[in-house]
Amino acid sequence: MTTQNGLTIVLGILALLFLFLAIYFFQRKKAIEGRLKKAEETAEDIIARAKREAESILKEASLQAKDYMLQVRSDFEKESQRKKEELQKLERRLIQKEEMLDRRTEVVDKRESEVNRKEKELDSKSAKLDSLIKDYEEKSAKVMDELERVAGMSAEEAKAELMSRIEEEAKMDVARRIKALEDEFREEADRKAQKIIALAIQKYAADYVSDKVVTAVSLPSDDMKGRIIGREGRNIRAFEALTGVDLIIDDTPEAVILSCFNPVRREIARIALERLVADGRIHPARIEEVVNKVTKEVEQQIKEAGEQAIFDLGIHSMHPELIKLIGKLKFRTSYGQNIYAHSLEVAFLSGAIASELGLNPKVAKRAGLLHDIGKAVDHEVEGPHALIGADLAKKYGESSRVVHAIAAHHEDEEPHDILPIIIQAADALSGARPGARREMLENYLRRLEDLEKIASSFKGVDKAYAIQAGREIRVIVRPEKITDEAALMLARDIAKKVEEELSYPGQIKVTVIRETRAVEYAR
Repeated sequence: MTTQNGLTIVLGILALLFLFLAIYFFQRKKAIEGRLKKAEETAEDIIARAKREAESILKEASLQAKDYMLQVRSDFEKESQRKKEELQKLERRLIQKEEMLDRRTEVVDKRESEVNRKEKELDSKSAKLDSLIKDYEEKSAKVMDELERVAGMSAEEAKAELMSRIEEEAKMDVARRIKALEDEFREEADRKAQKIIALAIQKYAADYVSDKVVTAVSLPSDDMKGRIIGREGRNIRAFEALTGVDLIIDDTPEAVILSCFNPVRREIARIALERLVADGRIHPARIEEVVNKVTKEVEQQIKEAGEQAIFDLGIHSMHPELIKLIGKLKFRTSYGQNIYAHSLEVAFLSGAIASELGLNPKVAKRAGLLHDIGKAVDHEVEGPHALIGADLAKKYGESSRVVHAIAAHHEDEEPHDILPIIIQAADALSGARPGARREMLENYLRRLEDLEKIASSFKGVDKAYAIQAGREIRVIVRPEKITDEAALMLARDIAKKVEEELSYPGQIKVTVIRETRAVEYAR
């Protein structure tokens, strides 16, 4: 009984469990069916919405396609219309060209007929002209035969005689005309040149003192010579090696001589030796110290001198190397004249002359300052100092006018500008004035003799005199052998030979004098 009850209870529990499970599965089924239904409804909505969007896209695409077709059709119609208009224009142009060709053909036909007519006329006139020429030649031959018979000369002889007389007369007329023009131009040019030069000299009123490079150094006593030489000559060897200068110690009392082709080195050696002598301490180390110190001082002096020169002249933008070379001219002389002071003087005079002529004075000053720049290095470079200076100026960026003025101021180049002529005049003024330069008496007398010999070597010269310290040569000619016209050529020939054979500062004036004297006595 008890077992049956337990079994009943178990069965009842199982039945309840099955009932709960059935209810759970039923509710679960209902929930799943609800979700499925909801998903189906959502899917139907999505499908419906997609169909609507697809229909909208199709409609829009259809409209775009229609618009594109309309645009394409419109473009095609426009292009067709444009090409049609171009074809019409070409057609009209071809019609016009055809009409022009027709008109030109008519004109050509008319001209051809006119040319044919004129050719016929020319043929007939040519025949008449040939006959006239034949008649003229026959008559001319008769006239020439008659003239030859009367004159006793052939036609060629008469023609040659006539041509020679005409040529001789023409030469004389040309020579007289040239002489008259040269006299007129010379008088006018001399008057203007004298005025311009006088004004330039008046404007330049600076004092001038000619510097002299000292090559002899005084000593307090002859005992100092031994100290300068040093033990086994070590002092003098050190001094010569450091300065590049030959130190000559001879029998000259209380003096030694410095010899060197470089004026800057010679100046450094002079100052250094004077300081060593004054100090009394002379040995290789002290020599090196003093020489280095003096070298720096001289280089600074050179730089300052160059800068002072361009400052005084108002010149700007010059290369530093040119400024240094200008300063080096302070230690260079020519015939005793200091080249640095001479260059400044030429620059001032060139600027004054250029101002009087209405030219640019700054360019003239620049060329005047640099005209002898080649003398700063002519001991190192071979050639005329004018060409050396022109190369330096070109190298350091000077203008072509300045370069040409430097090269042509001694006519190493043919002047093709007025600027070299101005520099020549200023150079002559600076070097030729009294006291500017000095010469040895023997050289001076020899130059005067050579000048007179050159002038006397020409035919027709009676006497020749060198005057004005060799600045002018006056040549007196025999009037029966030298005409007025030939005197002009003689002056040029003498000047040319003087230029070729003599070396001289400045310029030399050649004056040829021809005079005819008529003498008669009243008794």
